[in-house]
Amino acid sequence: MVTRKQMGIAATIGMAGLAVVLAFGRAPSVKEPEQMPEALPNTLISAAGKVEPLSEEVRLGLSMTGKLAEVLVDEGDAVHVGQVLARLENADWKARLAEAEATVHIREAELARVLNGARQEERREAEAAVREADAVVDQTARDLERYSALGQSGWSSRQTLETTRRDHQVALAKQAQARQHLAVVAAKARDDERERAEATLELARAQRDEAAAVLAKTEIVSPLEGVVLRRHRRVGEMISEAQDMPILSIGDVSVLRVRAEVDETDIARLKEGQPAWVHADAFGGARFAGHVSRLGAMVGRKQVHTDQPTEKLDNKVLEALITLDGHPPLPVGLRVDAFIETK
Repeated sequence: MVTRKQMGIAATIGMAGLAVVLAFGRAPSVKEPEQMPEALPNTLISAAGKVEPLSEEVRLGLSMTGKLAEVLVDEGDAVHVGQVLARLENADWKARLAEAEATVHIREAELARVLNGARQEERREAEAAVREADAVVDQTARDLERYSALGQSGWSSRQTLETTRRDHQVALAKQAQARQHLAVVAAKARDDERERAEATLELARAQRDEAAAVLAKTEIVSPLEGVVLRRHRRVGEMISEAQDMPILSIGDVSVLRVRAEVDETDIARLKEGQPAWVHADAFGGARFAGHVSRLGAMVGRKQVHTDQPTEKLDNKVLEALITLDGHPPLPVGLRVDAFIETK
């Protein structure tokens, strides 16, 4: 007959272990209650966590489709704000930008011509034409006056007088034409001409800016000072804007933090500024001190798992960020055990 004590042992070691107990009358592999480790003091909260950079992990990708032409950094490399880290094949977009910039220069020259009017050489030429026309008019006027007087006294024919009068009329017409041309050359630009030239220039500049913006999309530029945490893609791979395809992950590791998940039963004892420390099996008994720098605003499901058989996966947790002191040698992504002092 299985006693109540044996049923308790079975709950601890399983039914296979219970068979050993029934056969030998004891469970050699199970520690007696007095041998089990003591529970954590009430002034200490324990939680599983992971190491992350100050900026968290920043996954960098491209917002257009193309073939990856260059990845200029590798894992562990330091990066700086504005540094180009990777780019797609973009020779066609470079050519479009060069064409757009040339068009802007042409439109700027056209607007300057409209605003400045004719060149000085054109103005001087028009003024000379007016002076020439004035001289011809004066000469034909004198000839007309002279032949008119000679005709009245019978010393000149009527045909000569008519020819002289016609020459004078032609000279007057050419004089008016030359003066009109000078007025056009010297006149300021009309409002409609100026507005048209300005609008054409603005359109060219907008097309240039659009080409520059598209070209910029073919490059990944670092948004922060940090290091490359992971390189996801290789040169030659096709990148699609329709999918989540990060090329690099970077982070600011000047300060390390631990994102600890505190069980919902302990969140009432949490406060920002509480001292804390973390422990990782890879570093033996070393403790890395820090403090609680931020508390989450919402309780959620666990994201950090210890892979222990007794771990409860359905517990709700609240995230607590622990900022570590100094520069501990903990790699980003390492799972650690965090302890927060509440006294």
